[in-house]
Amino acid sequence: MTPLTTGKTLRSLRLKPSSARWTRTMRSEIQALRPLAKPVGLLLLLGILLAAGCGQPQDSGATGGAGKKITVALMPKSKGNAYFVSCKQGADAAAKELGVELLFDGPTDPDPAKQNEIIENWITLGVDVIAAACENREGISTALRKAKAKGIRVLTYDSDSLPDARSFFVNQATPEGIGFGLMDEAARLLNEEGEFAIITASLTAGNMNEWRKHIEARLASKYPKMKLAAIRPCDDLKDKAQSEATAILSAYPQVQLLMAICSPAVPGAAEAVKQAGKGGKVKVIGLGLPSENRRYVKDGITQSVILWKTTDLGYLTVHAAKSLVDGTLKPGATSYAAGRLGALEIQGDNVLLGKPFVFNATNIDQFDF
Repeated sequence: MTPLTTGKTLRSLRLKPSSARWTRTMRSEIQALRPLAKPVGLLLLLGILLAAGCGQPQDSGATGGAGKKITVALMPKSKGNAYFVSCKQGADAAAKELGVELLFDGPTDPDPAKQNEIIENWITLGVDVIAAACENREGISTALRKAKAKGIRVLTYDSDSLPDARSFFVNQATPEGIGFGLMDEAARLLNEEGEFAIITASLTAGNMNEWRKHIEARLASKYPKMKLAAIRPCDDLKDKAQSEATAILSAYPQVQLLMAICSPAVPGAAEAVKQAGKGGKVKVIGLGLPSENRRYVKDGITQSVILWKTTDLGYLTVHAAKSLVDGTLKPGATSYAAGRLGALEIQGDNVLLGKPFVFNATNIDQFDF
């Protein structure tokens, strides 16, 4: 890099003036410019540096410090999961509406170590906000605390970190609402009697462990003639969910219902039931996308898909992220206005999207996500 390219280089990098990369780049440029100081003069040297650091074109969108466009870094648990692809669609819409820059990255498969690595990269880049769906709440919290210490705003969505590692959790629904809703639907389909099994993404996923806790609490308090026979992880993969469901049907022939609590597991469980020729005999319910389960619902293999509008979850997360920067989302608030979603409830440090929705054969064709 030569002194004559300083301004062009910094503009092309689009570095945040307070970021670590900006500081390192400026130091190297000062070293390169020292030979010019005597023949050119101190005023010319300062002029070059000012042109490099301040001559960047101004963005017309939402801005943070010094007129810089706000950058929101959104992390899914796994970026190939259709659930998070749908979240990103809503996030993209909010980013366009608000004029913020959206970065979207995450592991290919659920991987807490990879999530931490990506957060470290975002800290180095000096993004304005990190919004993470946490695979391992304890493991990711250290990295998120580091981001907060560097002045980056932090919130979580879908699956929470430890509370001290972020400012707010954008919660798709309360864990109790999800757990009770799933258990009540299973009980309705089995007439409150019989055995069922759960397929989850992993045994460490914080949100799913919370849902399971409330499923089991509802079971114990309200449905004495029902029994949870098995819990199996599928690593958030449809094919593994299918193989785990097949294994459950073999090992527990008395099971009458499969409850899948991650989106790839619902069609995976349905395919296992279909291949076993047990459609209608073994019922399938779960948390998933209408688009992934429509054919199984219409064929009578899957009875109910319970979810929230995932595009709205992504949309709300980006709105909340921008509001952390501009100061309109503050601790102690009890409600929050989020664009087209209107006024939403805040419980403590949880921004609530709303109640879960039940998709079934009567309404599933009305939804295309």
